Amino acid sequence: MKTKTTKIIYWAGAIFMSLWFGASGFFELTKNPVVWDITQQLGYPSHFIYILGVFKISGVLVLLLLPNKLMRLKEWVFAGMFFDIIFAFFSKIAVLGFPTTIDAIVAFSVLTMTYLMFRKLYSTELVFGEA
Repeated sequence: MKTKTTKIIYWAGAIFMSLWFGASGFFELTKNPVVWDITQQLGYPSHFIYILGVFKISGVLVLLLLPNKLMRLKEWVFAGMFFDIIFAFFSKIAVLGFPTTIDAIVAFSVLTMTYLMFRKLYSTELVFGEA
């Protein structure tokens, strides 16, 4: 795969996931009833929802506003996104049933492809700490 194609796939996925997590974080911080009701129904406490919102917005800022910088931190952002999606998936299966997990499956698929392109583009910087 050409570098240009890899960059297009990476940035498309990064923007999509940033919109997804940015909106989710915003709704958590503004106490949107849809997000709050579902998250509380899954058993998460109110203070945890605020923490999720802060970290989601922070992660989006790191991914989008710092291109070619803080690569190790971006790696942690990807890890946080994966954990969030995995926890949402299993929480929804346990409480609401499998049909409610479609969003988590889509997010996991897009994030996986985005992360693979990230590793392909920036593996040298991550290994040797050049950026």
